[in-house]
Amino acid sequence: MVPEGLCHSFAVRNSVRSADIARVVWFLTAPLLPHGRDDLGLRQVGAYRGTQNAALLGGRASRLAGAGCGCSGRGGSLAGMPTRLVHLVIDATDPPGLARFWSAALGWEIAAEEPGEAEVWPRGYDYPDPVALPLVFVPVPEPKMGKNRIHLDLATTSAAHQAAEVSRVLSLGATLADIGQGEVPWVVLADPEGNEFCVLDPRPVYRDTGPVAAVVADCADPVSMAQFWSQAAGWKLHESGEGFASLRSPSGVGPYLEFVRTPDVKTVKNRMHLDVSPYPGEDHLAEAKRLQDFGAAPADIGQGEVPWVVLADPEGGEFCVLTPR
Repeated sequence: MVPEGLCHSFAVRNSVRSADIARVVWFLTAPLLPHGRDDLGLRQVGAYRGTQNAALLGGRASRLAGAGCGCSGRGGSLAGMPTRLVHLVIDATDPPGLARFWSAALGWEIAAEEPGEAEVWPRGYDYPDPVALPLVFVPVPEPKMGKNRIHLDLATTSAAHQAAEVSRVLSLGATLADIGQGEVPWVVLADPEGNEFCVLDPRPVYRDTGPVAAVVADCADPVSMAQFWSQAAGWKLHESGEGFASLRSPSGVGPYLEFVRTPDVKTVKNRMHLDVSPYPGEDHLAEAKRLQDFGAAPADIGQGEVPWVVLADPEGGEFCVLTPR
């Protein structure tokens, strides 16, 4: 059964372009699975209220090299979805230092470290397996400005585990953060460079995600953003509701990608952004064009001549289409 809010989101459109038909068909036929949360993702609505220029650049040697050499063994390119998520990129004034914090916080290893850039992923990880989303830290000269529009949620298995995790990450250099969340069952913290993240209360839906429960993005229209990112990430709809939508890898592993409605608007370049890449043998320029047909737009952040393509999603969030891997 299609949720009422889903029908309404299409009814309010004055017209549907032919280029949008595939999105409508996907969204009406994608499986709606129970999410197991009693707040339907509204845990951050109303609670969550940087001027970099070329911060998507950095060395990126590990990304350009296509670490892991191709597919993870979980299946080939999905028909109509030939790009997939491969990284979450985080701007930093001290990339190696921030990588050390997140490596310790998640229990992951520093997989690559070069002057000004570092990459963190689980031990034994087979890049780019969707069982995890590697973190790549790239240098920027500017400090963080304002609350991030993308953040990480960390999973816990019990109240005692949550308390222990909060204490542990505080000992690693995190700080408590007040973003107006009030009395909530999760704990809001900031990493050593001020990037907000949450240590969640235990929830069954996140029992198999690993340490990162979700990558959460603020937005104005979660349903439309989920439509777009299903195409960019190659991930499937998991749940949608009023003010919330989530995606997950078709393999049913790894973190969720969640979109939460917030009233504020994007004003500066995101300090965190997603990288997507085509599968081996695909054309990343053609895939960039395909994503523009679904609502992305070219973005100039001062990148100059680079082998990847910088785009902005329908709400202006920067992301990169990398060369195949």
